[in-house]
Amino acid sequence: MEGIDHGRLSQTCRQICVQTERLVNRVLDREELTAVQAYILRYILYRNQRGTSLTEIHKAFGCSMATLSSVVKRLREKGYVRTECCAGDDRCKLLFATEKGQRVHADLDSTICAAEQRIYGCFSTEELLTLDRLQQKLLKNLVSLIKSEQKEAPNS
Repeated sequence: MEGIDHGRLSQTCRQICVQTERLVNRVLDREELTAVQAYILRYILYRNQRGTSLTEIHKAFGCSMATLSSVVKRLREKGYVRTECCAGDDRCKLLFATEKGQRVHADLDSTICAAEQRIYGCFSTEELLTLDRLQQKLLKNLVSLIKSEQKEAPNS
């Protein structure tokens, strides 16, 4: 595609992610949570009845298991999350929100929702629908490319 600066597109995507995380980190500062911790905690809170595993979170967020382990460890240290062994499989651990985690649920939701409204407030509904469609298309392509790379290099 002539005239398209792919490097600039990639750099802009990265900058959007970084700036979004910076903004959400700032608004969550009073809870002493980072944006990543808050998103993972919310995921756990919405599955608190049955619990959730690191593998489920990995599939939902696409983060590495090492990164997720570190985030969950910090959430446990801060008293937001606890673990329980899965019935019938002691190797599998389910994650649940603690009482402290449940207490911040509503505030966490409203804080993140308000931040997201501020972030996307510059777009019309039509623009947001287009942005969403294009992001989903890009993500689907990236996932497909990663799967093909893994098939071509199974030992790495």
